[in-house]
Amino acid sequence: MIRSELVQKIADENPHLYQRDVERIVNTIFEEIINAMADGNRVELRGFGAFSVKKRDARIGRNPRTGESVKVEEKHVPFFKTGKLLRDRLNGK
Repeated sequence: MIRSELVQKIADENPHLYQRDVERIVNTIFEEIINAMADGNRVELRGFGAFSVKKRDARIGRNPRTGESVKVEEKHVPFFKTGKLLRDRLNGK
């Protein structure tokens, strides 16, 4: 599902809301998650999962094409851990 499909589904299920308002709500939720993660905070949505940021240290990598050593800088990457309810639903429990 992509963002526009999510907005359309919510708008269809809530006919009393304008689609532009639903789109603004969805965008606001995503922006808040992004802003919290950019600040280094963890975002937990009970029953769904938790978003966090993990730090990857600098290292020496290898170019697979040439075999040459390459310096890879330190970076922060997003990480998602599923919640128990989501895992159970995916596994048919």
